[in-house]
Amino acid sequence: MGISLPVPVVTIGLLIASNIFMTVAWYGHLKFKTAPLVTVIFISWFIAFFEYVMQVPANRIGYGHFSAAQLKTIQEVISLSVFALFSWIYLGEKVGWQHGVGFGLICLGAWFIFHDFG
Repeated sequence: MGISLPVPVVTIGLLIASNIFMTVAWYGHLKFKTAPLVTVIFISWFIAFFEYVMQVPANRIGYGHFSAAQLKTIQEVISLSVFALFSWIYLGEKVGWQHGVGFGLICLGAWFIFHDFG
């Protein structure tokens, strides 16, 4: 007898994992400026493969429970959250108050996507 997790838990968990891979694929090479561009492109493609291995099932599993707009909104909020942590921890970039305000406005937009006012 297997454990069956709720659709939102599976969907969001896969989207978080997917976005970690995506962020590493897109931005991880920035610390390796001397590596040949073609090398980092192929390494990024390899990493991005695992992003797709999680992103596609997340959307397939989540669609129906969530609308396409809601899935995309969840993905974007997760993507920005993962990127903020990545840029701070891995790239050593400063995260300021203006980033918090901008992220808050994005979350406000996400709140509107998830509410049906009509």
